[in-house]
Amino acid sequence: MTILCVRFQLPPMYEAALPGLLGTLEEFTPVVEALPPDGALADLRGAERYFRRDVVELASLIRVRALAWHGVDCAIGAGPGPMFARMALREAAPGEIRVVPEGPRALTEFLAERSVRALPGVGAATARTLCEYGLDSIGKVAAAPLSTLQRLTSARTGRELHEMAQGIDRGRVVPNAVSRSLAAERPFSRDELDPAQHRRALLSAAGELGSRLRALEKVCRTLTLTVRYADRSTTTRSRTLPEPTAHSSALTDAAYRMYEALGLQRARVRGVALRAEGLDPAEQASHQLTFDPVDEKVRRLEEVADRVRKKFGAGAVIPGALAA
Repeated sequence: MTILCVRFQLPPMYEAALPGLLGTLEEFTPVVEALPPDGALADLRGAERYFRRDVVELASLIRVRALAWHGVDCAIGAGPGPMFARMALREAAPGEIRVVPEGPRALTEFLAERSVRALPGVGAATARTLCEYGLDSIGKVAAAPLSTLQRLTSARTGRELHEMAQGIDRGRVVPNAVSRSLAAERPFSRDELDPAQHRRALLSAAGELGSRLRALEKVCRTLTLTVRYADRSTTTRSRTLPEPTAHSSALTDAAYRMYEALGLQRARVRGVALRAEGLDPAEQASHQLTFDPVDEKVRRLEEVADRVRKKFGAGAVIPGALAA
């Protein structure tokens, strides 16, 4: 067992705690891949020899440190590869460490009886197609000819399904930094049904992201919206921006469009979060020139507002819609 998949039990809309929790993992291995908003993959090859502990003991130690230092519990899945670790995590309850059994035969038995939906990357549409043809378990998918799977899905998807069902895990842990993304969260103190309040929260979060990006001299390529409901379920949508930007109004417009596309009607919302992803240095970003005087005026106003906030605090200049 060399790979851990960790899901931290973060309080609602508390994604900002993730960098510190990743630091706990990085004390055991430098090969850590952040999975925002609340997870990570860690490759412990070498760590087992260095610390003279097996993967279960290391996972237990990680859980204890997360609790002691951050007050956050976690569920952990362990397996010989990222696919098996993710599958083990799906079956782990909060505070539990779930381990995939070792050995080729044990791995085959682990996969055989599980639903095809348990395979990472298999969405509802693909699972529905496979189930319509009786391929409702991973064992049945493994026994199906490759050509059949490719005919039912596509050449690439069919090949990937065939390999995963056979227990071939080609995934790897790609070290990254959570600083490649910035998050701004806006929880509500009660179930909020008013769309106007949802939009005010998005306006505030987008403004915070824009200000932080400009302070870091960064731009983002992608904006992700997460809406958390009263039953703790979430909806997540991402949008690639027309051009990398740190412009608050552009981020706000993108957030509004994603929110409106959800078509929420009287939804009981407990919080919203925006995450700016794919950060790059602002000096390397291109900007489409425009003859729109309003756009240029807004950008100049942003520069002035940033200087005022830097001197007098973040609340010195706010949009009029947030002043009430």
